[in-house]
Amino acid sequence: MAHIELKNITKKFGSHTALTGLNLEIADGEFFVLLGETGAGKTTTLRLIAGLEKPTEGQVFIDGVDVAAWGAAERDVALVLQQYSLYPRYTVRENLEFPLKPKIRRLPDAEIKDRVARAARTLRIEHLLDRKTDRLSGGEMQRVSIGRAIVRKPRVFLMDEPLSALDAKLREALRTELKNLQMQLGATFLFVTHDQIEAMSMGDKVGVLNHGRIVQTGTPQEIYNNPRDTYVASFVGSPPMNLIDGKLVDDRAVMAPMSFELPVTGGARTGSATDGRPLVFGIRPEDVYLEGGAPVEAQVHDVENHGVEKIVTLRVGDTMLRATVPARTAVEIEQPVRFAWNPDKVVMFDKGSGVSLRHAG
Repeated sequence: MAHIELKNITKKFGSHTALTGLNLEIADGEFFVLLGETGAGKTTTLRLIAGLEKPTEGQVFIDGVDVAAWGAAERDVALVLQQYSLYPRYTVRENLEFPLKPKIRRLPDAEIKDRVARAARTLRIEHLLDRKTDRLSGGEMQRVSIGRAIVRKPRVFLMDEPLSALDAKLREALRTELKNLQMQLGATFLFVTHDQIEAMSMGDKVGVLNHGRIVQTGTPQEIYNNPRDTYVASFVGSPPMNLIDGKLVDDRAVMAPMSFELPVTGGARTGSATDGRPLVFGIRPEDVYLEGGAPVEAQVHDVENHGVEKIVTLRVGDTMLRATVPARTAVEIEQPVRFAWNPDKVVMFDKGSGVSLRHAG
């Protein structure tokens, strides 16, 4: 178990800057998810903690100790990658034993046997122990590669998109298992993903990375309900938050005078300086309601069925927005409907900077 801190990290590869002034803190025993698009710098961050890369500037601390001069082996971290780093000619048992048999400090046989049995039981792969790994499915191979990390009892687990090669159903099952595993072990997990559903369902804390900078850190609920800027708002949430240009006039969001105006409550307001200046209004699709007699008229542009609910794309003039409605709601494309939103749930962003008015310092 370990507390990790990255202080003012910059990492350059030639002329390319992968990370800029990155500050990150992961509490002891926390499941921390680093969320970002491809190329945001997630894997680089992981490799800096693992000791596989050295920062151009800044410091890496594990349990308060600057580990800049330490090699990967001394840091006692376990890396689980998207590609399963298994030996195909070995059995599952041999793959699990392998990290416990280094020439320098080989563990006693009884200890090796105990650790392998415990990891196999935890990951439910006991029935596979004598099978060669080239005869396993993708999900079984990923379990074995996680098992190889567990047997070592490392201080930190670093996981680089470990579920992205799996099919949807298996990914869902392993998400739950990994979260349970982390709670059982009480270990520090840093989990890297571009999948915001993984981030929201697994993380105690989530850090959103954009172009080598951490844009926001918080619990999944904080990031979902109170995004710091329009990037986080549009990246986190499925479907993403609606972002609509407009102005604030007397506690009303005015997107188009008369035809598209809706109230905003005091909770969303922050100071009177907002009146009349260009803003972006953010509202989650589940906070947009279709109802007869509601203030704004729209055309139904598209309908996606998701079983328990429908995601309806509405068109008001040139503006599109989405509403999540119960499956039983009868709607057809090009049908005129009326809608409102929950005025308490509106988030306002500055049009120029994209920063939420709640976060603007």
